[in-house]
Amino acid sequence: MGASDEERNINGQQDDHQEQQQQPSKWKKSSFITMPFIIANESFEKVASYGLLPNMIVYLMKDYKMSLAKGQNLIYFWSAATNFFPLIGAFVADSYLGRFLTIALGSVFSLLGMTLLWLTTMIPNAKPPPCDSLAHDCKSPTSGQYAILVFAFLIMSIGAGGVRPCSLAFGADQVDRRDNPKNKKILELFFSWYYACGCFSVVIAMTVIVYIQDHLGWKIGFGIPIILMLLSTICLLLATPLYVMNKVKSNLFISLVRVAIVAFRNRKITLPPPGSNADYYYLKKNSTITSPRDRIRCLNKACIIQDVYRDIGSDGIAKNPWNLCTVEEVEELKALIRVLPIWSTGVLMSIHANQSSFGVVQALSMDRHLGSKFEVPAASFITFQIMVIVLWIPIYDRVLLPLASRINGKPISLSVKLRMGIGLFCAFMSMFVAGIVENIRRKRATSEALASNNRHAILMSAFWLVPQNCLSGLAEAFNAIGQNEFYYTEMPKSMSSIATCLFGVGMGVAGLLSSLILNLVNDITTKRGKESWVSSNINKGRYDYFYWLIAAICFFNVLFYMFCSWCYEPVDEVHKQAVNETPTLARLENNCLPANKELKEG
Repeated sequence: MGASDEERNINGQQDDHQEQQQQPSKWKKSSFITMPFIIANESFEKVASYGLLPNMIVYLMKDYKMSLAKGQNLIYFWSAATNFFPLIGAFVADSYLGRFLTIALGSVFSLLGMTLLWLTTMIPNAKPPPCDSLAHDCKSPTSGQYAILVFAFLIMSIGAGGVRPCSLAFGADQVDRRDNPKNKKILELFFSWYYACGCFSVVIAMTVIVYIQDHLGWKIGFGIPIILMLLSTICLLLATPLYVMNKVKSNLFISLVRVAIVAFRNRKITLPPPGSNADYYYLKKNSTITSPRDRIRCLNKACIIQDVYRDIGSDGIAKNPWNLCTVEEVEELKALIRVLPIWSTGVLMSIHANQSSFGVVQALSMDRHLGSKFEVPAASFITFQIMVIVLWIPIYDRVLLPLASRINGKPISLSVKLRMGIGLFCAFMSMFVAGIVENIRRKRATSEALASNNRHAILMSAFWLVPQNCLSGLAEAFNAIGQNEFYYTEMPKSMSSIATCLFGVGMGVAGLLSSLILNLVNDITTKRGKESWVSSNINKGRYDYFYWLIAAICFFNVLFYMFCSWCYEPVDEVHKQAVNETPTLARLENNCLPANKELKEG
């Protein structure tokens, strides 16, 4: 089902191999000696940043006197910015600054943003004064106070945009040696430690940091992430002399834009017949493909050589890249377009993942005691999602698949598209179960709770929230991991930076869509003086209806995914075989043949 090896190698492996051969001294000074510094940088950053998110809705509602809808909207936009900026960070790293400098600047920005957020807890005038919410005399934040808060979120999002898209790739740069026969095992070891430390960091953030915020207050709870982020920055900088610094390469984003522009300019050109030889097309030197594929043929006009003497220089390179693109560049844009329908289903699935703040408000209204003394922080119930992901992956790989293979008598594995579909169904079930639990919780609320703001009157265990969190964890384990694998295998290696950013961009779009849905629900349900479904008073609102609305969206998304998966075509095996059989010398000489000198417009 995955892309072929020749498609994965476009513009990638050979350049990387040549670069490694040109830097023998750098390889001597890198290897695993730099791993503790890189993993520590990522781990401390995760604990610091993820530790701020779960309780943020509580901070906004209690200290900034925001309604649930307004506070949740702000968190949606913060989440969207945090997921969009990594795309910009990848662009800056690949085109201008390099990965190390981008991570370093991102760490500094994250530190500054967290410091500014912490100052809102230290400076009394930075937020509205304390008040009695029952007396309804609370003041909303002023424009200046709101601006400081938003600016802190923005700076932290910029920081995340520098660290998150580059950290994993920068760590892999230190140990990735294609000429080493043990390279695959070394990379697997690095990825395992990287993700294990990342998941452990998130668990620490969701438990320890949240517990400190609940019991020691916001000043200490927001101050500790600053110390962790400072340690993260120091860990990265300490090993500066030991890092491998790969050279900045050409900008892939500009390449994609250029293909679209050139194809539009050449829209009146007559395409060669399907299956035409390479004489018509402009190829990159040492190209592993000879002609563009027939799918999305309109883009093929961007790589047609209309006049070999006018378009191609004596060195075999296009005189003006904004008039003629390579076949590889055309195929890169096609690969991106082909995955967009399935990517859109991931966006809709991520809408369900943006509803965690409602779970925090639910937990605050329920009995959270574990035993007679210990009370679980309301924001820590999301930890069950992370625990399910951490536990499910080894159980699936090391227990279930081997057991099923032994029973069946032959190896069994679930395709990446099937796993993504299972994840979408789990997301639907998560929201459906969440609605049922909230409906039961609301029915058990006393009449006094329905008429007041007393959210602690409901004697129902908050551990009823565990099933919906576990289902959300399964959705992430199946769909989120499957998405990353799907993008990475279906797109050329030269597009790896975009492939690793697509999931994050989808989360950003999901944040904006979640905000739109929340605003529409809030506006529609408050007409004629009625109480909003997403009221700040959970006992007056109808969170169960809101959950079921999201569940309905997730259900139709499953059907849409089934259609997209059915329409998605795998790599053309016939085309792949023809490419592999084409002599290398013929491919290298293609750009020097004037056979299509006078390809006319039609």
